[in-house]
Amino acid sequence: MFGTPIHDIKSVRNLDGHRLHLVFADGTEGDVDVARLIDFRGIFEPLRDVREFQRVYVDPEAGTIVWPNGADLDPLVLYAAVTKQSVESLLAGAVAR
Repeated sequence: MFGTPIHDIKSVRNLDGHRLHLVFADGTEGDVDVARLIDFRGIFEPLRDVREFQRVYVDPEAGTIVWPNGADLDPLVLYAAVTKQSVESLLAGAVAR
C-alpha cells in the first residue's frame, strides 16, 4: 500500500485512448485520463502505445495500477484526479484523522 488504504485501487478497466475507469477501496470510482498526469518518458515511454497501455492491471499488494514493464502510479494521485481534489487536501485530511 502506497497511500491510505481507502485510496487503494481495487479494479481498473480500460476505456478509450489513455483513459481508465478506477474503483477504489472506499467505493469511489471514476475515470482518469492518464495522459494528463504523466509525460511518456522514461519508464512511461512504452505506454504511449495504447496497446501497451491497455496491459494495465491492479497489484493488490501495492494497492495501485501497474504495467508489465514495472511502471506504476501513486494511488493517491489517481484518487485526487478522480475526485477532483488536490493531493495536498487529501493528505491534510489523512493527518487530521
